[in-house]
Amino acid sequence: MFLAILAVIIGFVLLAWGADRFVDGAASIARHFHVSPMIIGLTIVSLCTSLPEMLVSGLAALEGNSDLGIGNALGSNIANIGLVLGITAMISPISVQSLTLRREMPVLFLIMLFALTLMVDGDLSRMDGMVLLTGLLLMLCWLARLGMQERNDPLENEFSDVIHADMSLKKSIVWFILGLVLLLISSRIVVWGSIEIAHMFGISDLVIGLTIVAIGTSLPELMAAVMGVLKDEHDLVIGNVIGSNMFNILAVLSMPALIRPQVFASDALLRDFPIMFAFSMLLFLMAFGFRAQGRVNRIEGALLVSGFSAYLVLLYVQS
Repeated sequence: MFLAILAVIIGFVLLAWGADRFVDGAASIARHFHVSPMIIGLTIVSLCTSLPEMLVSGLAALEGNSDLGIGNALGSNIANIGLVLGITAMISPISVQSLTLRREMPVLFLIMLFALTLMVDGDLSRMDGMVLLTGLLLMLCWLARLGMQERNDPLENEFSDVIHADMSLKKSIVWFILGLVLLLISSRIVVWGSIEIAHMFGISDLVIGLTIVAIGTSLPELMAAVMGVLKDEHDLVIGNVIGSNMFNILAVLSMPALIRPQVFASDALLRDFPIMFAFSMLLFLMAFGFRAQGRVNRIEGALLVSGFSAYLVLLYVQS
């Protein structure tokens, strides 16, 4: 038991550090090829920040634990809003100015409905995985086009601040490769430790994915969000969460479907998907700004954290 818990903790630390190096390297390489910060932030950075979840879900599926991967995808989305944005807003209210984000939030709902239609039959087939992957490619094209159109968006400057433009190409490649290797190793460690804990406590793979794995893979987003809001990069904070949630559904959810298609636990569809949708709706109502500038204040942040805590209690009681 001690070894499994230690493996999960060490795995998450390496996962966070490796993901950070990988994102820095990938973004810097793109910058050296004169890709605009807006496009880098909307596509490369967003995709790379979801890579830990993708690797964990993919490796879990290879081990025959597809429910862990599905729980990771849905649980990470719930944790990104309830835990990451909730805690961040309690530290400092989050303002939303970007028109790009207002376009992304409705797209997030369309993606969730799209995934729901694929999951409603109770299983994720390899064809479902290919459809999700196709949706991911289409979304990347849409985001790249959006990045080329929005030259005066507040996100442009915020993305420029987080991309290491002064990093040499050689160093960027080294960070990219080192980050990728660490991600592969740490993902394997996390999956092994999580499965061991699940078996020892008699907890389902789905619940482990929704809790330990989802919270652990969301910790880098929490650290980035807190640092971002302290630097007044509010649009970047919201943008990372929305982008991560879209990629989690299309990219992370496609991993178990492509690698080991099978019938998944019904709770994922009947309990966790509606809760994910409810948290997304709360974010939409708080951040969209129908008549004025969007804003997530401290009270709303406390509401999100309370809702996430209640969700964890629900999982505990039902387990």
